[in-house]
Amino acid sequence: MAKGVFHTGYEIEINLTRQDLGHPDRPDLLLEITQPVDQRPRDLLQCLKDREGQGRCQCALADKTPWMFIRRQRVGGKVVWTAAHLPITHTATPVESEKHKAMKERIARIASVHGLDVQTEARSADGRVVTDVLVTGAGASVGWEAQYSPISAGTVWRRSARARENQIRPLWVTADDSSAVIDRAPWARVDNVPWQRIASPLAMIIRGGVRHLQIWKCTPASERPCPRTGQACGKWHYGWFVPALCLPQERATSLDELIVTSADGEHAALRVRDSEDPKRISHLWALKSDAHRWYELHGKANTVSEADLDDEEQVTYTDEELDTSCRYGERGFYTSSPRPRRGTSAVTGLYTLDAAPDRLRLPSRPVQLRLSEQQRRTIAAELRCPPWEVGPCSLCAQPIHRYGPNSPLVCNACRTSASAS
Repeated sequence: MAKGVFHTGYEIEINLTRQDLGHPDRPDLLLEITQPVDQRPRDLLQCLKDREGQGRCQCALADKTPWMFIRRQRVGGKVVWTAAHLPITHTATPVESEKHKAMKERIARIASVHGLDVQTEARSADGRVVTDVLVTGAGASVGWEAQYSPISAGTVWRRSARARENQIRPLWVTADDSSAVIDRAPWARVDNVPWQRIASPLAMIIRGGVRHLQIWKCTPASERPCPRTGQACGKWHYGWFVPALCLPQERATSLDELIVTSADGEHAALRVRDSEDPKRISHLWALKSDAHRWYELHGKANTVSEADLDDEEQVTYTDEELDTSCRYGERGFYTSSPRPRRGTSAVTGLYTLDAAPDRLRLPSRPVQLRLSEQQRRTIAAELRCPPWEVGPCSLCAQPIHRYGPNSPLVCNACRTSASAS
């Protein structure tokens, strides 16, 4: 990042650490330089080191240009203005173009087969939104964007916001787990396969972007360890898990299935705030039943915020002397690193409750009880029932006499907890 930049239009140096940017006679300067790049000349802002000819800037060796853009960034707990290099304009390679074309054709084909309304290269009424494939069903109009080439976070935000303004639910599909579309808009990640595989009728599994709600009581008998302490805490936890980490394991969703269910309303797009880091927002697709349950547990207030960085948070100005150095590629605090993986399997939106949630409504799928034959016989003797009638409490997984005539679905402790809540 850089703390200063050169304005090629006015031929002035701008100090981003000062509230007046070093030019009190230009009150609208900040508004001008923070415009989106597609709304102002790309070469408006230049790297000071490159401008002053202090040697070739390292950015030129890393597929970057001397042209820059201004962004808000959190540094040391404070929000400041910084300047960053623009990448060299990316032209999709032939391989990326073929994959993009094949994905668009697949989405349109599957939607048509299932009787949904389909438009390719659909333009909105105001002309501001052009969607790769617009799929409309009983539940929503979903704007699919096949993203196989690099894209900036700002572009994802702006295009998604414009889609929503036109009553279109954006859905970005990518094969890159470091793509900027992940968790900046509704998204889905598939395997990076050749275009021939995309165009084929073979199934493509969603590897990221679809999650299932898991609710469990944290007891010594729980299959899942306590996510807070590692030891049973006796409380209730709930959060969003990828299918493979659900207990019991959920079936993975295919791309073709999501094409249909996202338009019909069987899958809903949610935005979930992290309980430990309120600035972190996760976007996910969830089954309608899970989404409804989430709203009952948590309300919609925690699911509607989109800001990755609160626009109302005040920028801090440190009033430093203008620093003309460019720290791109330097070792130490300013070291630049490759794009990190954004699509992870870690639990999202994890919360803890002291009491049983919502009057003991049972989960959509029961928990499993894993016992050896000897353990099952021992427990059956204690419960005074046949071994085959031993089963798990639907909420805390404790072994109970579950499958006999008039047997309960939950243990006495869970029933008492629910009655008291």
